[in-house]
Amino acid sequence: MHYVDVCNPRFGALLIKLQAFDRRPCLTICHRAVKQGIVRGESCSFAPQRAHLIKLARYLLLTLCQVSTQKVLTMSLFSNPFDSNVRLRCACGQHQSEAEHQASVSLVEQRSSDALTSRVVEQAVMRAVFPEDGMRRRFLQAVGGPTALAALSALFPLAAAKEAFAQGGKLEKTDLKIGFIPITCATPIIMADPMGFYKRQGLNVEVIKTAGWAVIRDKTMNKEYDAAHMLSPMPIAISIGAGASPTPYTVPAIENINGQAITLAMKHKDKRNPKDWKGFKFAIPFDYSMHNYLLRYYLAENGLDPDRDVQIRVVPPPEMVANLRADNIDGFLGPDPVNQRAVFDGVGFIHLLSKELWDGHPCCAFAASKEFMTANPNTYGALLRSIVEATAYAQKAENRKEIAAAISTPNYLNQPLTVVEQVLTGTFADGLGGVKKVPDRAGFDPFPWESFAIWILTQMQRWGQIKGEVDYQKIARDVFLATDARRAMEQAGLVAPASNTKIITVMGKVFDSSKPKEYLDSFAIKKV
Repeated sequence: MHYVDVCNPRFGALLIKLQAFDRRPCLTICHRAVKQGIVRGESCSFAPQRAHLIKLARYLLLTLCQVSTQKVLTMSLFSNPFDSNVRLRCACGQHQSEAEHQASVSLVEQRSSDALTSRVVEQAVMRAVFPEDGMRRRFLQAVGGPTALAALSALFPLAAAKEAFAQGGKLEKTDLKIGFIPITCATPIIMADPMGFYKRQGLNVEVIKTAGWAVIRDKTMNKEYDAAHMLSPMPIAISIGAGASPTPYTVPAIENINGQAITLAMKHKDKRNPKDWKGFKFAIPFDYSMHNYLLRYYLAENGLDPDRDVQIRVVPPPEMVANLRADNIDGFLGPDPVNQRAVFDGVGFIHLLSKELWDGHPCCAFAASKEFMTANPNTYGALLRSIVEATAYAQKAENRKEIAAAISTPNYLNQPLTVVEQVLTGTFADGLGGVKKVPDRAGFDPFPWESFAIWILTQMQRWGQIKGEVDYQKIARDVFLATDARRAMEQAGLVAPASNTKIITVMGKVFDSSKPKEYLDSFAIKKV
């Protein structure tokens, strides 16, 4: 067997240089791995299945590198194996000098976890391919580090092995409790239970139906829940101490986008102009909610002061339809499926979908405390992967009816199947005798754009929920964890945005998250 048989053709120019070196170590590692059942395939064509890659990463680290998992990782383990001036072995087997030994701890602390993982896997492979360090160094001097890395990457799935090794840590906690409100915004969190997304990550998750958002907040902060389905502004409010004592919270993933509507009582079917709504009583699910901010935005853009011209009160989503029927409220801006349930029961009609105000707006989020993340990094990573993969599955139109059947049951949403199907498929009755087709009435995109958080902060300021100077960018970075979401999305094979921010348009008005104060100052109706 020759290199030409296993090397990617685009590296054919390297063959002359490669032939100067012994090919057998590379072929030996391939055959050893295949023979032991660690990977499948012929020669260097490794199969990229995750299970095999996880085994391979462990094999490389423990068997080939012969590094004890009980020892602290040292400097030589993280040296660049593609540098011909670096010796991978030292007198003590761990460092090249006493000075290097003394510096190792501080170096490890400074390196990012991703960089450390990369170096571990790269060194494992290079040690296996070149058991003699002198051979490795001569090879690198001949072809150069970047060329060697490119060639090795063509022969061996380095990126996949790094990912697999990063995911290989033991779960600190497998039995988890996650609270949710019975609305379609929680679809990924709910469906991940009956459809097996948690179990695939080795987690035993109990999803617990909860009465309201204040209860969700309190139970999560009291550690009765490990994580929770929250309204996307809630972790921001909790983190900065708005409405509760400040506790660092995070949004590693958005649960859903769009998925809300303004629903009015049937008696108001001839009052479609918001300018005629003076004196109306509206319900929202929580003060710190996109429902509150979008309703206020809509009213203000139509000349009504939300704090003077109408009444806005908090009503838990499961109670909204009953309050509309009892004439306690004139309407609500609520989450689905309560809008569709009002139509189903004949007590209300859908005035407009929230996507008509801001297409692609965040609604609910998967939230966890910083403490939980720090104490359980591997469990947190597995949980986030479960949510991201469930979200990706939910986004596909062909899966919506299956999901509706799984989550409409009494232990989850407790809604008629037709109600949930109408929401998720986007083909629905509007309550006024019409049938509408809006496929993206509810969407599922997990990426927590920092722009979302900054827009939310401007509205919290606008309506007096927070006062004084606000460090918009820092709060957004600390709470909306775009980097974590991007990593989880890439691990799931999804295309993640390259940037953490984007331009937003709400009711025709452009929001640039780099200029939040100018945006806030542009509103005529506000409390501040």
